[in-house]
Amino acid sequence: MKQNEIVKEITKLGLSEKLILVEDIWDDIARNNEQVPMPQWQKTELGKRYQDYKNGKLNLYNWEDVHKKLRNKYK
Repeated sequence: MKQNEIVKEITKLGLSEKLILVEDIWDDIARNNEQVPMPQWQKTELGKRYQDYKNGKLNLYNWEDVHKKLRNKYK
């Protein structure tokens, strides 16, 4: 099936069906993530951040607190 045919079929779907499709696509990408190229600069940065985390050099925040702060900020 060609891309334009796929897009045409997608436009026929309801919102919930589209969301399920997107989830399925992301799951498939995650299963095959070794195929997704990562530039060296990004690997280097991730390595640096991981080392900072392991050495206790990062300020870590609880997700609930971050969520609450953002909700209050944009009320």
